Amino acid sequence: LSLGKTLLLGLEILVAADIVRTVALEATIQSVTVLGMLVLIRTFLSWALVVELEERWPWQPKRET
Repeated sequence: LSLGKTLLLGLEILVAADIVRTVALEATIQSVTVLGMLVLIRTFLSWALVVELEERWPWQPKRET
């Protein structure tokens, strides 16, 4: 569980770093397209991790334990 949460945090940091790099360096159409693809892939990975860790979809309410 701890490893999964660490991976989620790492994915969020990588997305933020890619956005900053794209905006700060050179915002060409190619770099924005690559950024969009990376964000989509990392979002899918984050959702997959949430499903595995919490055994529910991100939009479902949390289970009572």
